[in-house]
Amino acid sequence: MATYVLVHGGWDGGWAWRGVARELQAAGHEVFRPTLTGSGERVHLASRDVDLETHVQDIVDLLRYEDLHDVILVGISYAGMVITGVAERTPERIGHLIYLDAWVPEDGQSLLDLIGPEVAAGFAQAAQAYGDGWRLPHDPPDADRRTDFLLKVLQQPLRIANPDAVRLKRTFVLFSTGTPTGSWGWLAALMQRTAARVRQEGWNVREMPFDHWPVLDRPREVAQLLLELG
Repeated sequence: MATYVLVHGGWDGGWAWRGVARELQAAGHEVFRPTLTGSGERVHLASRDVDLETHVQDIVDLLRYEDLHDVILVGISYAGMVITGVAERTPERIGHLIYLDAWVPEDGQSLLDLIGPEVAAGFAQAAQAYGDGWRLPHDPPDADRRTDFLLKVLQQPLRIANPDAVRLKRTFVLFSTGTPTGSWGWLAALMQRTAARVRQEGWNVREMPFDHWPVLDRPREVAQLLLELG
């Protein structure tokens, strides 16, 4: 039996992983799908003070208090930042890091550094116009169960310096079809660039015919991928 910890991306919560979790559990594995502070059913905890470190601590505490070891830690999209920070803090509890079309920061980078100044400026303007300067509503705003992304989690840089974390097994999965268009068209190119970079660094890299967020409409296929990689 393997232990999977599934970390959601921006605007979502642990609820988004329900279908994937059921498939993994049916295969006999233990699955946790935590919700990060200020998201999903924990939206009531959203504040100007919630940052990337808060979300890293959410997962570090889960691993500690559930006493989890040899964990397959999975992050999608924004959660790449989170699982990278968790690996820095508690590498001894992790067996495999899996990034699903997820951000992979280098030392000292924030998510805003990764997305670039033009998109970052757009996010800041949207937060100012629609989120009191600190919340970033989902686009479209009436998306089912989506909660606001917190601007501070995008702004905080991540320190990467733990040599034990560097030695962890890592896999990056590039989602290569149904890529975002319109105002999100920039995302596909950046993910392709990320895949090329980590491949050069010696990571295992896979490519799957998914759009950026397949966990809702293709949970069985995502679960099968995780079983193969685990």
